[in-house]
Amino acid sequence: MRDQFPFAVARVTRRWRKMLDERLKDLGVTQARWSTMVYLEKGGEGLTQRELASLMAIENPTLVRLLDSLEQQGLIERRPCPNDRRARRLHLTSAGRAFMDDLSERAETLREEMLEGISEKDIECTVKVFHKILENAEKQK
Repeated sequence: MRDQFPFAVARVTRRWRKMLDERLKDLGVTQARWSTMVYLEKGGEGLTQRELASLMAIENPTLVRLLDSLEQQGLIERRPCPNDRRARRLHLTSAGRAFMDDLSERAETLREEMLEGISEKDIECTVKVFHKILENAEKQK
């Protein structure tokens, strides 16, 4: 089972992204854009791009493209940082906050469909295992 594990995780991840992209298509948002907004919302508005990239564990140039598209859609805005003229703080717009309600509802529906028939205990165990794997991965840096 250990040799199958990484492939199973990859398949589940790809399937989640594909299905969520399909459900968000009419809104003009991909799973990547949605997750960027979720991290911004959960991480606390006013994060810098660097802080958000670190939180999401992605490279800054990748994040910049996502933020550019979200800004063009009027869902986020970059505001000057009072302590650092070079930095910009990220904020959801009022349209972005309203948009998050719809996005989150669709994602929650998909999540419940994908987790159907799986007990809370099994989900809790799985999440603990993933956290341990990430902890082990951090030691390898």
